[in-house]
Amino acid sequence: MKLILAITGASGAGYAARLIRQLVAAGVEVHLIVSPLGRRLLHDELGMKEVDLKVLGGRRHTITLHPYNDCGALPASGSFLHQGMVICPCSSNTLGQVAGGLGDNLICRAAAVTIKERRKLILVHREMPLSPIDVNNYKTLSDAGVILAPANPGFYLNPASIDQLYDFVAGKVMDLLGVDHPLPTRWEPEGGKTRRLPDKETRR
Repeated sequence: MKLILAITGASGAGYAARLIRQLVAAGVEVHLIVSPLGRRLLHDELGMKEVDLKVLGGRRHTITLHPYNDCGALPASGSFLHQGMVICPCSSNTLGQVAGGLGDNLICRAAAVTIKERRKLILVHREMPLSPIDVNNYKTLSDAGVILAPANPGFYLNPASIDQLYDFVAGKVMDLLGVDHPLPTRWEPEGGKTRRLPDKETRR
């Protein structure tokens, strides 16, 4: 399975890191694109001076990093077969560019191609509150078949750590992609109460 994953400059680097690690663990071939502000995000929130594929995916990772400004790279072509694209986190700037059909960088070009080829595109938008422009862009993208999956973790599993919030969002995206994972996302009522997951269950 091949997937394109893009990181842009919206707060939430932990979501991207958890998602990448789980995709690699599931045997997915990840084609990664990081915007300039996405690189700053990785630096500010994860302490990465450069995009470190071994940190993101492990030593035996299956990640290919593509240059942000190379619109001739593989993900820019409809002939590059893949099973979907995720932008996580997705900034409002990127949201607007994708909604407008712009293609002057590899992230937007790959997203435009994913839409035209009728492949799955998931945007993990990370912004609150939404501006009227964001709302209109949501409508435009939804009408085009894009899945809007804002980074809104659920609390019905009674998360006890930030890591568990990352797990929830990453797990929901994995569900949308149809990739098996061990992350806790399921509603499992027991006697009318939600189940608290111990940390060890989320760190497999």
